[in-house]
Amino acid sequence: MADLPAAVQKTVKEQSQGATIRGLSKEVEKGKTTYEAELRVNGHNKDITIDETGTVIEVEEEVPIASVPAGAKEAIEKAAGKGKVLKVETVTHGNTLVAYEAVVQKTPGGKKSEVRVDPQGKPAPEQ
Repeated sequence: MADLPAAVQKTVKEQSQGATIRGLSKEVEKGKTTYEAELRVNGHNKDITIDETGTVIEVEEEVPIASVPAGAKEAIEKAAGKGKVLKVETVTHGNTLVAYEAVVQKTPGGKKSEVRVDPQGKPAPEQ
């Protein structure tokens, strides 16, 4: 935490109220630095991506599949086929839900893959 810029530290402290910080990381991609706080909140995971100014860019938060809108849920379950949906997360930019990300495993012990769809169930590209 002490290695983070002051603005990022402030945001992490605000966002982690009532949560356990599982990890903090720094990433530089295409010359742009971001920070990620991995949290555990009320028994589920929540990852927050923050820019150098302390602004929250993206929040990924684990949710039960039952809470996912019908269109998105159907697309995720279709992608899993006869396999399993292992985890579903909401992806929020600003205050706008932009996608659901799911980790699916088509066969027991098989390879895991990620499915990303918008709330209606259409493929949602990474932003």
